[in-house]
Amino acid sequence: MVRVSGLASGMDIDQIVSDLMKAERMPIDKMKKQKQTLEWQRDDYRSMNLLLSEFNNLAFNMTLQSSYSSKTVSSSDETKVKAAATSSAANASYTLSNVTMATAAQSISTSIDSSMDPTKSLWSQRGSMDSSVWTEKTVEQAAITLSADTSTVKLAKGAISAVNQNTGTLNSISVTTDGTSKEYKVTIGTKAETLSSDEVFINEDTGEMTFGTTLTSGSTIEAFSYQQNVLKFSITTYDSNGKATGDNTDGSTPFEFDGSTSLNTLLTQISNSKVGISAFFDEGTNKVVMTRKDTGNLSSADSADGSNMVFSGGFLTGFLQLAGDAKGTDAKFTLNGLETTRKSNTFTTGGVTYTLQNNFTGDVRVNVSNDTQKVFDTIKDFVTKYNELIEKINGKITEERDRNYQPLTDEEREKLTDKQAEQWDDKAKSGLLKGDSILSSGLNQMRSNWYASVSEVSGGFSQLTDIGISTSANYSDRGKLVIEGDGTKLKEAIEKDPQSVMDLFMKSGSTTSEKGIVRRLRDTITQTVSKVEQRAGRSTWTSEQFLLGRNLKSVNSQITSFESRLTQVEDRYYRQFTAMEKAIQNANAQSAQLSQYFS
Repeated sequence: MVRVSGLASGMDIDQIVSDLMKAERMPIDKMKKQKQTLEWQRDDYRSMNLLLSEFNNLAFNMTLQSSYSSKTVSSSDETKVKAAATSSAANASYTLSNVTMATAAQSISTSIDSSMDPTKSLWSQRGSMDSSVWTEKTVEQAAITLSADTSTVKLAKGAISAVNQNTGTLNSISVTTDGTSKEYKVTIGTKAETLSSDEVFINEDTGEMTFGTTLTSGSTIEAFSYQQNVLKFSITTYDSNGKATGDNTDGSTPFEFDGSTSLNTLLTQISNSKVGISAFFDEGTNKVVMTRKDTGNLSSADSADGSNMVFSGGFLTGFLQLAGDAKGTDAKFTLNGLETTRKSNTFTTGGVTYTLQNNFTGDVRVNVSNDTQKVFDTIKDFVTKYNELIEKINGKITEERDRNYQPLTDEEREKLTDKQAEQWDDKAKSGLLKGDSILSSGLNQMRSNWYASVSEVSGGFSQLTDIGISTSANYSDRGKLVIEGDGTKLKEAIEKDPQSVMDLFMKSGSTTSEKGIVRRLRDTITQTVSKVEQRAGRSTWTSEQFLLGRNLKSVNSQITSFESRLTQVEDRYYRQFTAMEKAIQNANAQSAQLSQYFS
């Protein structure tokens, strides 16, 4: 639509229409402010639900027995015995005596040649070993296409003894360049000072090939096979039930190492394997030490007195000469007069975990008792979190609503600085949940949950005041809880009858009166959260699933409809002013024509 802007009348039509539309837009501005208010209110509700849900998670921990049954353990001599206890341990005193600690099976090799370097490849030092420890393995080398001019190409594996061309005999390597093949005679062992143009030297330690001529980019070294030297051996170890831990049918764990592997790397990989052995090379004695990571006599179930580590393969039994009769010993001790044994120096019985530190013949007493301070701190922290929760919710439902501050329109916001707009928004958001019935009802019910007696509890504590927790006398605290004095009464209650304290908080029941305080609170919070969700929903819900969402959808529909109407009104104004402009233009034209007649 072509709009005329006052050329004939001299009027600022755009400004006039804009001013007229301000009045027309007043209803839609009101709708948008209503929409913003509903969104803020929805967000406030959800923030309250988040607080309630977080407290509900904390309350769940208060329904666990471990929160009230913490134990403290003391040992008369921690240099000999350390102990810890679970919540299921009984309050008692235990005596350990005549302790012999468990030991781990260990096997030590004979001294290795002093020239052996544990950081270099074993194949490069094969002169120190009998040839029987090595096993030849055929490696199928795929064709290699060169990406640049070069005379050296490294194979994937080292420790090479022969190159085979189908026949298995020392032969040659074929290289194809631009469709033409050339044979290079292989030399392994000692490299000549100079290589002829049809020779290739292979470093048996590293697997690096050096050609007597430079191979051009794009050339292909044809596939061939070669013999690589590897170390193969196996180790068998057993678990506490006497079962072999390996994957082989006989229960052993197989190992295979390239000859290019160093002794240190080999031992590290054994240590990291599932056999449960810690292996290392001692440079002071030139010996290899293999020690079971678990203590105790861990041998085959079929041979209780047999070896705890079984070695096979020439490298372990021939070169290292590791002993095959390595054994660990079980821990032996007397516990409250009972002579017994364990595989490990750390063991658990009766909910108490003991860790033996040294051998000794005398007595060490271990006492288990309730950890009153830890239970007290748990309850105190829960009361503190509850007070923080109701303070925040009370702050929202008592916050005054200042109706002089309504949400800003885009035009109003542009006239303010960012700081001013932020301050305005803070005032406009205030009091949106003032006097909310759902939250007020939830708070009242939570107060009732705390104050009402718990029926059929074991012991003498059936309500909060019995254990020294009461309501603040200050009305402005709005139901906050206080722990009387310095907490002495609560600590005495925990020490005197921990079961009754636990029942007071977490007792189960079919009726509200039979349930402990925390279970009541969780029921109330769950109901309150559900009601708030029906009003404000969750972030994952659609608008139709909650009340404010439906209200927002209705307002959005009204805004869309009204904006369409405003477009029509604005177009009508412009049509009217356009008609006026055309009429003025016609009048001016007629006036000009008449003036010509009288001139």
